[in-house]
Amino acid sequence: MAHSETLADIAAYRLAQAIITGDLAQGQKLNEVELAERYGMGRGPLREALRRLEGQRLVSHIPNAGTRVIVLDNKMLAELYAVREALEGMACRLAAHEMNDTEIAQLQGLLAQHEQQIEAQGGQVYAQSEGDLDFHYLIVRGSRNALLINLLGGEQYPLLRMCRYRSSRNAQRPRPALAQHRHIVEALAARDGELAEFLMRRHIHGAWQSISAMISAENQVQERS
Repeated sequence: MAHSETLADIAAYRLAQAIITGDLAQGQKLNEVELAERYGMGRGPLREALRRLEGQRLVSHIPNAGTRVIVLDNKMLAELYAVREALEGMACRLAAHEMNDTEIAQLQGLLAQHEQQIEAQGGQVYAQSEGDLDFHYLIVRGSRNALLINLLGGEQYPLLRMCRYRSSRNAQRPRPALAQHRHIVEALAARDGELAEFLMRRHIHGAWQSISAMISAENQVQERS
């Protein structure tokens, strides 16, 4: 990999993390000079990073108006969660037959770590890291279906994480979400693909209901202010 590509990779990763966690706010206009100074990036790698993030739908570029962080409105979220529910449910059903015992044990160990993290946050937050520390990603990978892995773990993965990071901040959800994850793993361990799919779909539908309620409450506050 060329040196410039390496710098662009680093820049894209750092900017994606800032968007996912809200350090760069939804709808915020992105100024290249300010971003370069703030994150210590060169202008060339930064421009390439922004092009990549546009492909991942984390930013949008409008000619003569500049680049802004994407806004997760109700329509986009509804569409995304509907797709997640269907595809992750399918992945979970496949994973029940494809994942080996070691991989399922890894999921069980991961949930034990997540429980410690939730309790350390007073039960208020359940935010997962990416890759091997991401419960959903491990199940998608465990499906052994290359198309599903590409759809859910490829370019759209940062957008999915952005949505999930937001819903993880609902103080009512962390402990129930962890319990649902444990039930999913139990179904995987029992090699019950039908039950695993049902539990995953119900889990994601519940996440959508949670974030939809959050958005409605936020909108009501804005209307009153």
